[in-house]
Amino acid sequence: MLERIGNCRIVDEVASGGMAVVYRAIQDSLNRTVAIKALKTSAAAEPHIVTRFEREAQSLANLQHENIIHVYDYIEERGALFIVMEYVEGIDLYDLLERCGRIPYDVAAIIAMQVARALDYIHYRGIIHRDIKPANIMIARQGGVKLMDFGIARDKTYGADLTDAGTGIGTPSYMSPEQILGDKLDARSDIFSLGIVLYQMCTGRKPFVEDEQKSVMHKIRLEKYESPRKLNPDIPRELERIMAKCMQKLPRDRYRSAQDLVMALERFLAKHVEMNYHARLVLFLKNQDIITQLEADEYLNPAVGGPAGAPLTPQARAARQVVRRGLQFQATVVALLAFVVGLIHLAPIGKSPRAAELAAAPPPAGRLVFHAYPWARLHIDGKLAAVTPVARPIEVPAGEHDVVVENDFFEPVERRLYVPPGESVDLVVDFEKRGTRR
Repeated sequence: MLERIGNCRIVDEVASGGMAVVYRAIQDSLNRTVAIKALKTSAAAEPHIVTRFEREAQSLANLQHENIIHVYDYIEERGALFIVMEYVEGIDLYDLLERCGRIPYDVAAIIAMQVARALDYIHYRGIIHRDIKPANIMIARQGGVKLMDFGIARDKTYGADLTDAGTGIGTPSYMSPEQILGDKLDARSDIFSLGIVLYQMCTGRKPFVEDEQKSVMHKIRLEKYESPRKLNPDIPRELERIMAKCMQKLPRDRYRSAQDLVMALERFLAKHVEMNYHARLVLFLKNQDIITQLEADEYLNPAVGGPAGAPLTPQARAARQVVRRGLQFQATVVALLAFVVGLIHLAPIGKSPRAAELAAAPPPAGRLVFHAYPWARLHIDGKLAAVTPVARPIEVPAGEHDVVVENDFFEPVERRLYVPPGESVDLVVDFEKRGTRR
């Protein structure tokens, strides 16, 4: 093993892949721990791999985001190539899933949201990652999430892509349908891959798994995945809908941008997590014995821990419990007073017939705006609902519906749609563009 690279002293090897080795090292000039990614000699003999390695370093060096690994330096030494980067002490998502099977849905949503923030940042700068998967997502011991390995990312600032047209590149189980076909990719391809990761975190298995009859690539392009709530009934329907929108077969049916996905996850988390998101991850890591109780106290209570970040003393912990019990008592008293005041105001009045009608009324229906080219029959939940042309929106009960669009000369289109109460949802099917004739 190497002893020094530049001004860095090698400590040990932490990972090894097909093209590179990663070392943990100490950068003497700043006395900090760093990670060094070294291109293997066999890979360095391939010019296109060397170019990708150089581009990875240059692309990452221009990115400064809390959810992306930072690059410090790029070194050419003794005929070898090295990237000096931020060292994150923690566990990658692949190893975490190997350890615990599946992750609580709120923790999974927090991780996905932080990855989506990283994607929104790079997409805005013209970069597509193309290899979103658990092994490239790092969970720091302090509760942060970092996106890693931009080795096959496409950066528009370099002009021509190193991947030949019609060639799929990435990890098959996490590739989008258009990535498998070798089509031109945009940001929505990364969104599909992140949807797969979110599904796997919540259920403990991938949505598309090859079998003796069909490959994983065939299933990603043409097959439906099993409902995540069948595998884990604890998953809220709202989160299931987020996964479904991410994993739509056609890019136009997914979230338009990673920012839209971030906003959807933020709305979900606002209802389900009532604490700092980093703190929630720290508590989860502690419960999985990845960090100790002392570490968790240090990360969660830096102000109480003093300058050295020491854990809470028994006295401080007891004082915090006293304060917490006092706040709980005050909240109970306030709630009781509010209840009594409400009875005083409402008891003499009673419930009006109009109020009773409103209480008993079902939630407002939604509307489906349907267009098909050249024409089609629309089935909703197994029943014929319309034949185009349709002059006005179709009123449907709010909620999820299985939709089948049929034309005698083309393969049918099947989708699962969510129709919000009182809102309209567009469904447009162009059979001629799809080109899938019977």
